[in-house]
Amino acid sequence: MFHRIRRRAKEPSEAQRQFAELHARLQDQAPPGFQVPAPAEPAGAVDDFLPPELRVPSHDQVDGKMMPWKQPLVLDGEMATCAQCGAYRDWLILSTRGEIWLRCRAGHQQQETRLDTAWYNRNSGPADATHATFEDCLRHLGH
Repeated sequence: MFHRIRRRAKEPSEAQRQFAELHARLQDQAPPGFQVPAPAEPAGAVDDFLPPELRVPSHDQVDGKMMPWKQPLVLDGEMATCAQCGAYRDWLILSTRGEIWLRCRAGHQQQETRLDTAWYNRNSGPADATHATFEDCLRHLGH
């Protein structure tokens, strides 16, 4: 019994054949009252829509990024401290060339190997400014 049903299912039914014929006839037709849009003319080349002063530099044009980190930085259950002065809060975290550096309020810098660029990207907010020099960025962040 099931073999007969399967044999019938392999061939299209009469309704399926009628639908296919109707579809083939009506494929290029539009319903009455429906206006077919004229083909659009190709658009010419357009300059970039943003003026230069509003463009954000790409990653290859930026030497690094930095963000303030006011609270203590705990890594692997241990509080990060400055190797020279012992400061443990109010860091500037710098991300440059795939490395993460910590800078304390006194200006000491040390590389932090327990952090990576992915951690920086997860914890940093959007950039609020770009600066031409490292010192300009330090002034902007109050260091």
